Amino acid sequence: MASGASDPERQSLFSLGKSESLSGITWYDLSSVEVGLITSGSLYGALIGSILAFNIADYLGRRRELIVAAILYLVGAPMTALAPDFAFMVVGRFVYGIGIGLAMHAAPMYIAETSPSPIRGLLISLKEFFIVFGMVVGYTVGSLLVDTIAGWRYMYGASVPLAVIMGFGMWWLPASPRWILLRAIQRKGNMQDLRESAICCLCRLRGDAISESAPAKVDEILAELSYIGDENEVTLGEMFRGKCLKALTIGAGLVLFQQITGQPSVLYYAATILQSAGFSAASDATRVSILLGLLKLIMTGVAVLVVDKLGRRPLLLGGVSGMVISLFLIGSYYTYLDDVPAVAVVALLLYVGCYQLSFGPIGWLMISEIFPLRLRGRGLSIAVLVNFGANALVTFAFSPLKALLGAGVLFFIFGGIAVLSLLFIFFVIPETKGLTLEEIEAKLL
Repeated sequence: MASGASDPERQSLFSLGKSESLSGITWYDLSSVEVGLITSGSLYGALIGSILAFNIADYLGRRRELIVAAILYLVGAPMTALAPDFAFMVVGRFVYGIGIGLAMHAAPMYIAETSPSPIRGLLISLKEFFIVFGMVVGYTVGSLLVDTIAGWRYMYGASVPLAVIMGFGMWWLPASPRWILLRAIQRKGNMQDLRESAICCLCRLRGDAISESAPAKVDEILAELSYIGDENEVTLGEMFRGKCLKALTIGAGLVLFQQITGQPSVLYYAATILQSAGFSAASDATRVSILLGLLKLIMTGVAVLVVDKLGRRPLLLGGVSGMVISLFLIGSYYTYLDDVPAVAVVALLLYVGCYQLSFGPIGWLMISEIFPLRLRGRGLSIAVLVNFGANALVTFAFSPLKALLGAGVLFFIFGGIAVLSLLFIFFVIPETKGLTLEEIEAKLL
């Protein structure tokens, strides 16, 4: 996830601040601080949403948390699109951001807990695929609306029908059977009633093919949860001991390296790199965004197709190795190869492609799998908080560090961090392919 403004948002803000006639408002002349508040409003909201999820996730359950996120989208999007003044717009962005924090927390959990083990990687990685697909659509629509009067209002308002679809879709879907069983073994309801509810939800999710075997499957999950000791709620102290600490190290470490290996910074330089190589399209940031968005979509699609065949570790090791090479190449270009722009172009495309093969989809996949069920809600909220916080840190620290050290040195530092992340993956990250969530907890933690 990118912090601050995505490219579609930047297109909207360009329209907003271009002129009074084009923006359709009288308060169009925003300062850099005010633009920063608008673009980072959703990020701050997402951070708050991640903190809220820590306490409410296991109470609400994955399905109801996603419904709340959809409601927040439905409130925040029209507030932003119809904003009569600057302050109202910032509040709308903040409300929308809280929805982002809740959705990015609950969605991977819901998919992981309801997916059959053989295709769990594919289904969770599809989440990243559709996020990238939405970005490409946003780039395209933004390019069409950038010269439209009050076009920024249409861009922000486009989220409203999608929020309605999301809300009704999650209302129609059943609750996670594993969340229901967690409540059962923690004695938060009648065991038999919760067991029957879990069976019903599992049959709705998997269809008639599992109707006869559903009771046995539910009893198997209950037995495994009892065996691995998920009867009691996890305390704050327990989260930093034993297998909980190991899961937290794997999950938070992976999303931390996902962000501090320079992904926002590389994309920041994309237009400059392509323009220096003589690509005329690079003079138009929108076209560059569409080009890179399509590459990201293709490579994410490749990851989706192979993740359950090759496994998580091979994609992480291979993709991050490519990122290491590309970061050192970009650093070399800005240090002493500035007369060979083809090096930077190849490195840019290599970085974007390798990131979407590895950290992009696999980071979210692993954090949805690795936490024990009783820790999953709180553990994943910490991981999401680390993700947004690290992204914000890299984004906000990039400009002053570039001025202090220079772009070349900064990319060499990112390359060094990527080497450390490669060692972390090799020695710490386990392979979860083909295992049930209960087997992951019993065998790998």
